Amino acid sequence: MNPPPPIALMICDVFEKELALVTAGATHIVEQRVFEIALHDRPEVMRGILQQAITELDGRDDIEAIVLLYGLCGCGTVGLHSQRHRLVIPRAHDCRAVFLGSKEEFARRQEACPGCYYYTPGWNLARRVPGPDRVAFLKESLAERFDPEDVEFLIESEREMWANYDTAAFIDMGTPVGPREAAYTRDCAQQLGWNFEFIRGDATLLHDLIWGPWDDERYQVILPGQQLGHSPDDAIMRADPVKPQP
Repeated sequence: MNPPPPIALMICDVFEKELALVTAGATHIVEQRVFEIALHDRPEVMRGILQQAITELDGRDDIEAIVLLYGLCGCGTVGLHSQRHRLVIPRAHDCRAVFLGSKEEFARRQEACPGCYYYTPGWNLARRVPGPDRVAFLKESLAERFDPEDVEFLIESEREMWANYDTAAFIDMGTPVGPREAAYTRDCAQQLGWNFEFIRGDATLLHDLIWGPWDDERYQVILPGQQLGHSPDDAIMRADPVKPQP
C-alpha cells in the first residue's frame, strides 16, 4: 500500500479524544487546526471561518490535500473550496455517522431508535447534551445576551425539545475518558427519566479519513475549481462548480 500523502487536517474539537486513537505515527499530518464546537450554532459563521483557514492553507506547497473532520453540519460546510488542494470530507450529515463508522450505520440506528439522543465524550465535555449541566451552562451563557425572562423562555424551549427523546445513547471508541463520560451520560438519563444505552463506536471511517484510501462511497473529494455541495439523496454531498463571486 502506498504511504498516505502529506495533509493539513481541520477538525471540530468534538473529535479530539477520538482522533488521538488513530493518529499515532501520523507524520504525514503536516498541520492540524482545531475549531470550537460552538461554531455549529452559527453555520454561516462556521463556513466563513473554515473557508478562511482553507485559503490560508492554500499558501502551503508541502501538502497534497486538506482533510476536513466534519460532516455537512447544518450546511455549514457547503460552499467550501480550495484553489490549490483537494478537500476530503466524510459523507455524513454530522459527526454521529463518523462516531458510528458510516452513514449507513447511523441511518440504521436512527430507524431502530428514533428517540435516541447521542452523547459522546466531546459533546459531554462541552456540556452541550441534555442534562442539568446543560441548563446551568445555558443560564450562564444566555445571561450575557438576554434579559432573565428571555433566558427562562429559551431554556424552557430547549427542555421542550428534549421531550422528543427517551434514550441517552453514549458512543465511545475506547477513549481514556470513556468510562467517566459513560457514567455522566447514565446520570443525565436518570435525571431526565430516559433509558441509557452504551454503543461501542467504530473508528474505521475516522481512521481511513486520516490514512486513506478515500473511496467515493465513504468520502467526498472536492478538486480545485469545485466546491462542496449538498446532495439531497444518500450521497449527502457532491462536487459543484465554484460559484463566481459577486
